[in-house]
Amino acid sequence: MIDSPTVEQPTFAALFAAQYQSLVRLAGLLGADDPEDIAQEAFARLTTRSLRDDGAALGYLRATVCNLTRNRLRHLRIVRLRRPDPPEPVRSSEQAVLVAEEHRELLAALDRLPRRQREALVLRYWLDLSEREIAQAMGVSSGSVKTHASRGLAALGKALKEEDA
Repeated sequence: MIDSPTVEQPTFAALFAAQYQSLVRLAGLLGADDPEDIAQEAFARLTTRSLRDDGAALGYLRATVCNLTRNRLRHLRIVRLRRPDPPEPVRSSEQAVLVAEEHRELLAALDRLPRRQREALVLRYWLDLSEREIAQAMGVSSGSVKTHASRGLAALGKALKEEDA
């Protein structure tokens, strides 16, 4: 009986030395923000597995890197979606008074505009409506909306400059 040559499987240390960098590159190419951690985790998980075929270790490592990267990207996407808005910067009392005064001046100047110009500006800049939506709400054409908004902005600019002078 002739013995077939036995192929000796690499030890864990040899497998790590030979494959670690390629697994880090794989994780990086798949989009991982921490490819080294992904590769290390794959090797850590390999130590707890008993594979049927000793030659399956490399395939297991590659599949684990793919799955860990996919899970990490999914987790980051969910975290970014649920991230709370940053807190508003705290204003000083003086700054709050100045802003309130500017708002008062703006609202007073807006109040002095003709009705159509005021409507066009409020619908555009307060409610953020499109020209078509504004025209529909005001019962005028889109061209009229552009005219009223343009004239209203010019009048507001002039009124606010006069108050500053």
